[in-house]
Amino acid sequence: MFDFFWNLGSFVVALSILVAVHEYGHFWVARKAGVKVLRFSIGFGKPLFTWYDKLGTEYAISAIPLGGYVRMLDSRVDEVSEQDRANTLDSKSVYARMAVAAAGPLANFIFAVFALAIMYVVGVQNVKPVVGSITHNSIADRAGVQSGDLLKRIGNEDVSSWQEVNFAVMSGLGEQRLEIKVTDANGQIAIRTLDVDGWKLDKRDVAPLTSIGITPYRPNITTELAIIAEGSAAERSSVKPGDVIVSFNQEPIESWSQFVELVQRSPNEQSTLTVLRNGNEVSLNITPDARETAEGTKIGYLGVVPKQKSWPAGYIETRQYGVFDSILLGVQKTYALTKLSFEMIGNLITGQVSVKNISGPVGIAVGAGDSVSYGLVAFLSFLALISVNLGVFNLLPLPMLDGGHLMYYLIELIRKKPVSEKTQELGYKLGAMMLLVLTCFALFNDVSRL
Repeated sequence: MFDFFWNLGSFVVALSILVAVHEYGHFWVARKAGVKVLRFSIGFGKPLFTWYDKLGTEYAISAIPLGGYVRMLDSRVDEVSEQDRANTLDSKSVYARMAVAAAGPLANFIFAVFALAIMYVVGVQNVKPVVGSITHNSIADRAGVQSGDLLKRIGNEDVSSWQEVNFAVMSGLGEQRLEIKVTDANGQIAIRTLDVDGWKLDKRDVAPLTSIGITPYRPNITTELAIIAEGSAAERSSVKPGDVIVSFNQEPIESWSQFVELVQRSPNEQSTLTVLRNGNEVSLNITPDARETAEGTKIGYLGVVPKQKSWPAGYIETRQYGVFDSILLGVQKTYALTKLSFEMIGNLITGQVSVKNISGPVGIAVGAGDSVSYGLVAFLSFLALISVNLGVFNLLPLPMLDGGHLMYYLIELIRKKPVSEKTQELGYKLGAMMLLVLTCFALFNDVSRL
């Protein structure tokens, strides 16, 4: 229950920040263009708190924190006095209206630059992208990628962290070949060529690296327990931190993965767990709880976290930059994320990426909660990523979005007259239906992952 409220609170905070940035972009440019702004709202529905500035704009925090809007004076929907006629949105030139529509997504991109810049100034902790294991007969295996390889470049992108590796690999979707530059375990530079012709991300929740057969290096997991979840089957059976797993149902345990497999095969089954505690073997009666998978089968779990061995020296590095270098890196990273976002939309359309991978509010809420838990740097990175995606999404040529308004304005420039109100209204209805279907589909994906 705590996780639910933590994720929900983190989601509301993250969304409120990004919506405020987006809408402030529209607001600021509208004011500069001489358009009268009637209301600036964070959230929808009934206003909970309101106040006014000296120009008469109402600011509101509304009851449903799932977006926001800026309402501008428009003679097509508002009764306009003679003195305000020059301050309506529809009275402005098409270029001014295009600037107002584009300002929201642009504000999201600018926010991403500065969020990333702050992150780089604070310092970013990275794990070096050293390959842990390779799946037999996978794309990476056939290319000769080996355990212990340090990934240096993917395609044309230099990489120094697993996040950068993931983004670079995703950029290879739709290509026939993808070159990887590595330093092997002997310190020699080598080039591996991945045959990615026909490769797709067509399975839900399968990471790009996993789908090509690469598992990142992680220190070995021991069979010593580090954390016992509150209210779990393990706690109810008096399992304690520091216990070392000896056997499960009299079967000796040699690895953590073996233990997990045995527990998962025993949902709601009374079992015997033997642990080493203070040098003595202790046998405990334990009944693993049951959890349902996405496929509908039940697996057992105890609610324990094992202790992991320490990282080898030099595997984790913290990179910190000066202000100007951080801003430059922020610009470069925002551009790369924007480019990748558009590529992923194209890959969704062509089928290179399965629609099963689309996430909605629930997925974003979980991501927000996790990033907050990891600290400021992770939260800034999360905000930047979602801000870029929000900007890109709003540029899509759907009539309900900023991109739809820009599409109408572009047609107006070409035709030398506005698109008829009847056509625009029809477009808005179709756009609203498409957004509703997309939202429902994303929510379905989110719920099926729970």
